[in-house]
Amino acid sequence: MEEKLDFSLPEKKQRNALASKIVIVLLLILIALTTANLLIGPSEKPHPAQGTAASSLSAQQTKQLAAKLARRNLYARAVKVWQDYLNVAKLTDTERAKVLFQIGTLLEKAGSYAEAIEHYYRSEISARLGELEPQINTHIKDCFEKLGKFSALRYELIDRTNFKKSSEVGGKIIAEIGAEKITEADLDATIENSIDNQLTPMSVFMSAEQLNEQKKKMLEQYRNPEAREQYLRAWLAQEVLYRQALQEQMTEKSEVKKLLEDLSRGVLSQQMMNQQLADKIHITETDIQTYYTANKDKFVEPAKARISHILVEDQQQATELIGRIKEGEDFGKLAKEFSKDEGTKETGGKIDIDVNKGSYVPVIGESKELNDKIFTDNAPKVLDEPFKTEKGWEIVKVEEVTAERQKGFDEVGQEAMSMLLSQKRQDIQQDYIKEMMDKYNVIIHRSALTGTKQSESEE
Repeated sequence: MEEKLDFSLPEKKQRNALASKIVIVLLLILIALTTANLLIGPSEKPHPAQGTAASSLSAQQTKQLAAKLARRNLYARAVKVWQDYLNVAKLTDTERAKVLFQIGTLLEKAGSYAEAIEHYYRSEISARLGELEPQINTHIKDCFEKLGKFSALRYELIDRTNFKKSSEVGGKIIAEIGAEKITEADLDATIENSIDNQLTPMSVFMSAEQLNEQKKKMLEQYRNPEAREQYLRAWLAQEVLYRQALQEQMTEKSEVKKLLEDLSRGVLSQQMMNQQLADKIHITETDIQTYYTANKDKFVEPAKARISHILVEDQQQATELIGRIKEGEDFGKLAKEFSKDEGTKETGGKIDIDVNKGSYVPVIGESKELNDKIFTDNAPKVLDEPFKTEKGWEIVKVEEVTAERQKGFDEVGQEAMSMLLSQKRQDIQQDYIKEMMDKYNVIIHRSALTGTKQSESEE
């Protein structure tokens, strides 16, 4: 009889039911403990060394630490400790106002002007103190000026000098776009932002003080109500056209995308260069003085003269009038009687603009021969011969001549700085562009441009 194979599994031995239950319970406990440790994490009980230094100091000790840091000119750290002091000390509103003012002054010294203004405001909100009020006014004004926020400063000053303390300063509605309200402050902020954008290319070459001075001058143009209205109308026109363009999805059009891409390239490349210039141009007073000394010939005021003239139609009349002047007749009277120049005859022929050596002659025109003659004769003197010009014949009297003069450094410091900046800017631009050309393996095939045979040096 053939033996059959048995494919059945052997029967498992029955385990003790109680032991199985204990194992399951232990596993559940282990899982629960592991989960709890993960949730709580190692930070539940920090090491004593991890606590903050302030937490181990009393309020008085924290105050002493803040004062010491400030004396060492560690303003940012002093601010941090003063803030710790506010949290641990039990202060009256008056005391809190004084500490907040102290923090504001430290932030201002650290160059954090916006934060400084915030803490001066916090000080005023905590308590209005007569002893601090004039100081806060001055500090806030200085901070806004250093930030270059002149529109905000204007409203701040109005608010602080307004006896009827109103929160509506700058809030007058001057225009509406649908449900959107445009206030005076909105317009001023828009104007200031526009001016900032115009000044951005110059920021690399000017100090913060110079930029602020330039900005003030530009803002003055918009103090006039007519100028403000004109700007507002132009801005509103641009805004509604922009919104309509978005509504019509113009940014999705291929030609617009290309234009935006080109504009983006130009802006980014300029910003990249500005960043390089800002990083590498650092000019000191000594640098400017050295540049001035090495280039004194560029700061020379040329010889200049003041003249009077009589314009007549023909040479014969001009020669006759010169003869009469030589015989003693008054030049001014003859100018009033005979000169054809209506702009100067009533003042006896006097020209109120200086004649610079080697330059054109104001009112009369370009004449090298006349210019040379003016500076070769002693003044006062009437030139012996009349001069032919496009307008007619000129009789010229040299009233006075001032010799060439070397300008002092105090006079031309700003001009010297601008010239030095321009020179450094050009050098840095050339070097950086060459560096980038090399980095991106730029090759210009001049022969392909000119159609000439390529030389080995061009390969």
